[in-house]
Amino acid sequence: MEDAFFAYDRADLSDDALNALRRDADLLAPMLAEFPAVKAVVEGHCDERGSAEYNLALGDSRASRAADLLRQFGVARDRVVVISYGKEAPQCTESNEGCWQKNRRAHLAVHISR
Repeated sequence: MEDAFFAYDRADLSDDALNALRRDADLLAPMLAEFPAVKAVVEGHCDERGSAEYNLALGDSRASRAADLLRQFGVARDRVVVISYGKEAPQCTESNEGCWQKNRRAHLAVHISR
């Protein structure tokens, strides 16, 4: 699955992010239909700039927007979980724009319930 990336201080989805989420939904919908114990987890992430509280809220907005779009693309609402990590789980730890861009994302994962 692909990450959907965001501009600095934004939670709106670019065309690239929309296309990534469309491809993710195409993979997720049949998997979730076949395996009832699987849930899609949409994680919201931010770069290191800004307060922890602000970035948790922004990460939640990013994940929620991505989850809403997955639902529009056919992923069942009750099979999607949203979580925000804010700036607490960076993919890259350098302090530069290239790294910050990698951290401004909605990341999809699957979780198997027991």
